[in-house]
Amino acid sequence: MIVAMLRIDCFERSTMSVKLAINAYHDLGKKLCIILITGLTGSLSLNFFLNPGNIMSAGLNGLSQIIVAFAEQTTGIHLSMGLFILLLNIPVFIAGFIRLGGSATFFSFLNVVVLSLLTMVFPEGHVTDNLLLNALVGGVLLGVGAGLSLKYGFTTGGMDILSLIFSKITGKTVGSYMMILNGIIVIFAGLLFSWESALYTIISIYAMSRVVDTIHTSHQKVTAYITTRCADEVGKNIAAHVFRGMTLFPSIGGYSGVSSQTIMIVITRYELYDLEQAVLEVDSDAFINIVPTQSIVGRFASDDEQRIFKATGSFPELKKHKR
Repeated sequence: MIVAMLRIDCFERSTMSVKLAINAYHDLGKKLCIILITGLTGSLSLNFFLNPGNIMSAGLNGLSQIIVAFAEQTTGIHLSMGLFILLLNIPVFIAGFIRLGGSATFFSFLNVVVLSLLTMVFPEGHVTDNLLLNALVGGVLLGVGAGLSLKYGFTTGGMDILSLIFSKITGKTVGSYMMILNGIIVIFAGLLFSWESALYTIISIYAMSRVVDTIHTSHQKVTAYITTRCADEVGKNIAAHVFRGMTLFPSIGGYSGVSSQTIMIVITRYELYDLEQAVLEVDSDAFINIVPTQSIVGRFASDDEQRIFKATGSFPELKKHKR
C-alpha cells in the first residue's frame, strides 16, 4: 500500500514537472514570436515610412536616425542605421542589467538585436509621398511592436531602460524622462531637416503612444478569481511575482462537489500575464476568471511602489488612496 502511494506521488510529481517544462517552453516561444514581430514591424516602419519622409522615431532608434542623417548631410557617407541602433543600445543594456537585472533586460536586448539585423537586411523602400501617411503608418507599426513587447514583460529599446535607470536614481517618473528625451529628438529633427519634419515626428510619436496604450493596458484594473486545490502554494508563488494583496475563501464545485479554495486578487492588466504564469507554474489545472474593475478604494500599489518591490524584493509601505 505504501509502495503504491509512493509510486502515485512520484507519478504526480513527474507529471507536474512535465507540465511546468511545457509551460516554460510555451512562454519562451511566445516571447520569441513577439520579438520577431517587433523586429519586422520596426524595420518596415523605419525603412519604408519614417526614413523616406525624414521623420524621426522615438527613443534610441530616433537618435540613430539623427546620427545617420547628420553624417550623410555633412560628409556624404551613408551609414548603417541598424548598426547604430545596436551600438547605441549595447552600453545602455549593460547598465540596465547591472542596475535593474532580470530576464526582461535580456529579452529587451534580444529585441533590439533582431530589429537592428532586420533593419540592415531590408532595403529602404518608398511607399507614398504623403508625409502624414508616412508619420501615421510608421508610428502605428512601431506602436504594435512596442505594445506587444511591454505586454509580455520586456521593452523595445534602450530609451525605456535608460528612463527606468534615471527614475530609480532620482525618484522621478519614467514618463517625464521619456518626454524629455523624445523632445530632444524632435528638436534635432527640426534642425536637421525642417520644422515641418519635426511636427510630423510629433504626430508619429503620438500615433505610436496611442497604439501602445491600446495594447499595453497597464492603467486598467481587473479582479482575478483563481480556483485551485493548491491555494497555499499558488498564493506563495503569486506573492513572489506580483506585489498585491490576496483574499482566500473556500469553494465547492457545483458539478463535481470537490472542495477547493478561491483566491481573489486585484491587479493591473499589465500584471495579468505574470499572474497567469505564477498560477500555472504551480497548478496547471487552476481555473482563472478575469473580471474588469471600475474603481478601487483602499490600498493598491502604485507604479513606483511596484518598481521598488521588483528592484529590492521588499514591500514598501502603501498609502491609502482611491483609483
